[in-house]
Amino acid sequence: MYILTQGPLPNTGCHFWLMVWQQKTKAVVMLNRIVEKESVKCAQYWPTKDDQEMLFKETGFSVKFLSEDVKSYYTVHLLQLGNTNSGETRTISHFHYTTWPDFGVPESPASFLNFLFKVRESGSLNPEHGPAVIHCSAGIGRSGTFSLVDTCLVLMEKGDDINIKQLLLNMRKYRMGLIQTPDQLRFSYMTIIEGAKLLKGDSNIQKRWKELSKEDLCPVFDHSPTKVMTEKYNGNRVGLEEGKLAGDGHTGLSSKVQDALEEDSTSALRKRLREDRKASTAQKVQQMKQRLSETERKRKRLWRWWCCVRPEGLSVRTPQHPRGRGRLDTPRKRGAQSCRTRGAAHAAPLPKVRT
Repeated sequence: MYILTQGPLPNTGCHFWLMVWQQKTKAVVMLNRIVEKESVKCAQYWPTKDDQEMLFKETGFSVKFLSEDVKSYYTVHLLQLGNTNSGETRTISHFHYTTWPDFGVPESPASFLNFLFKVRESGSLNPEHGPAVIHCSAGIGRSGTFSLVDTCLVLMEKGDDINIKQLLLNMRKYRMGLIQTPDQLRFSYMTIIEGAKLLKGDSNIQKRWKELSKEDLCPVFDHSPTKVMTEKYNGNRVGLEEGKLAGDGHTGLSSKVQDALEEDSTSALRKRLREDRKASTAQKVQQMKQRLSETERKRKRLWRWWCCVRPEGLSVRTPQHPRGRGRLDTPRKRGAQSCRTRGAAHAAPLPKVRT
């Protein structure tokens, strides 16, 4: 069982920890970064090494920093959640996957499965604990992928037959819109297939996952913010990560560069699509103008022909008239004789009949 939720906001962090306390949750799984492509995805709702403790007076809770384990693409924080009213405390494991792009997928199924089994090994997903809280920015894309893969692997361990499509549709009844993109669904299938290898008795598969994921390398992104800058954002105080890499002393420049490159490529694609739409619209407008011009010329030719060949004295309703639309066109006074009178005047005389 899981609780899938949106990333906590500056004014909802207190209620987030209240939910964790009420549901007796043992683990919080975070699948997004605080800032992605210069956009704030959620608030800094847990303490860091420098802050050590955060107080949430609205709901009467405190969160203390205990320890952290930094890997190349995820970080595990050990936190202490305390009720300031009763004095009771609980230990919460905070698993932070730091390299999963928004609307995207992880680098490989191996890295994701290595992270998933790291969460499992902690015992935080065991039935004796409350449901794990899983969140990304919206709580449906990356969170849906995580919950679908883990659910399928649990059912396979029990020996049950699974229908991944039907299982996802059933999960969407409880959390609408789970798994946002075709890539996320495709990645879910690939990861489930890869995870099934472990269930078939391949004991070395986890070791290969760890080697392929390269979790022991220096982190490329900022996993553990050592300093939190508070910035005014949309009228709220929002915690932002200050990029700083561990080990080699580099700054978070590589993270910013990669985000900038991704943003530039996305902007270029959007610009090209926008220009294509403009060109297509201009072409359609030009074609419409040509068709209207041809229709107008045909109408004028037809009207000239009609004015030249129509019988004299025939009453017609003209489309346009200088003195008014739809005026009845009557014979002019110059030839007062009607067609019938003229026909009678020029008719041949009748022969005389002898009696």
